[in-house]
Amino acid sequence: MQDKINGFLDLVRERNGNEPEFMQAVEEVAETVIPYIVNKDIYHGKNILLRMVEPERVISFRVCWVDDQGEIQVNRGYRVQMNSAIGPYKGGLRFHPTVDLSILKFLAFEQVFKNSLTTLPMGGGKGGSDFDPKGKSDNEIMRCCHSFMSELFRHIGPNTDVPAGDIGVGGREIGYLFGKYKKLSNEFTGVLTGKGVSWGGSLIRPEATGYGTVYFAQNMLATKGDDLTNKTVVISGSGNVAQFAAEKSIQLGAKVLTMSDSSGYIYDSEGIDDEKLKHIMNLKNVQRKRISEYCIKYPNSEFVKGKTPWATKCDIALPCATQNELDLNDAKVLLKNGCICVSEGANMPSTKDAVHEFQKAKILFAPGKASNAGGVATSGLEMTQNSLRYNWSREEVDKKLKDIMMDIHDSCIEYGSDDNGYVDYVKGANIAGFVKVADAMLAQGIV
Repeated sequence: MQDKINGFLDLVRERNGNEPEFMQAVEEVAETVIPYIVNKDIYHGKNILLRMVEPERVISFRVCWVDDQGEIQVNRGYRVQMNSAIGPYKGGLRFHPTVDLSILKFLAFEQVFKNSLTTLPMGGGKGGSDFDPKGKSDNEIMRCCHSFMSELFRHIGPNTDVPAGDIGVGGREIGYLFGKYKKLSNEFTGVLTGKGVSWGGSLIRPEATGYGTVYFAQNMLATKGDDLTNKTVVISGSGNVAQFAAEKSIQLGAKVLTMSDSSGYIYDSEGIDDEKLKHIMNLKNVQRKRISEYCIKYPNSEFVKGKTPWATKCDIALPCATQNELDLNDAKVLLKNGCICVSEGANMPSTKDAVHEFQKAKILFAPGKASNAGGVATSGLEMTQNSLRYNWSREEVDKKLKDIMMDIHDSCIEYGSDDNGYVDYVKGANIAGFVKVADAMLAQGIV
């Protein structure tokens, strides 16, 4: 079996050897899906996984914009349209200096499985630019967004490709992007998700990824007869996902100890409560300052410069920052300190070695394609509301989100349980996501 896996990976590596993040994502899927494929006659000779790792379309374009000093700046824009077997391409746009095709292909590949798991009819895609919104004025960001959309608009549409936000693309950026799309296409349609509620957005959408990550952790703990009450929680990141993961953790009775950004992390032994979290949201969303400013208002806390928070003793870890932020040594420290549950809020935040360490210890571990699928699931609900020209209440959307996260959890158990009762959520998520897409591809023929 390992020879089959290695042979497949060698073939993919020949074409994508210079894309480490993409290869990491493919390897993780191949290790669990290929043994499943081998035992299913329906997939023999169809090269389904090989077809799934090749994007249906990759779009690359120039993004020119004028800064506040009147100088012309040039960035690169991308859209990776990975797989449309079960619905229109769906996935976020990321604005960050690290953006390149390797990162976007890994994110798009993960998105295919994640969207399949939601049970909603959405294919997988991802896009973005190496533009860095940090330190830029609103006008500069608007000019870049308008330039970006002036090319992207011809490749997307409500029944073709529906982008959303991601790192560096929040409500402000979605507004600028949507405004330009509306102008160029001469129609008001649900082509972007994460919109403002007054112009086609959905309630709970900003909260959904963070909430869903915690709901998934809650579902995992329930299999052990446990819950979040009085659990200590360590969270990385302080953006949208981290903020609402903290909010939901607090609501469910947990004690949140840390949050972070690229400069380091804060540790508050007294716990980050609702009032403190509102201060963090103001710092990051309004004032756009560093997380270290938290310690000025709350001097009993401490700021640890240039470090991630994984050395902090906790019951539950929620990595909500970025890819490969939690490595093998971090995993060992978390386990040594008694961590019993890891639920990924970011996309592939744990390295391959870290994941294997969690699996070896048989703790509750949820991969991002399952545990952070609440965001895109609620984007799918936003698309539905746009089609209906109708808005559901906050309670209705939250209930649908909870139900979707429970369905994803149940799918992981169905395909990831072993004879001893241990649930390999990585295996379960990969196979459950694969089956729906693979069966649709078989039904549609070689296209």
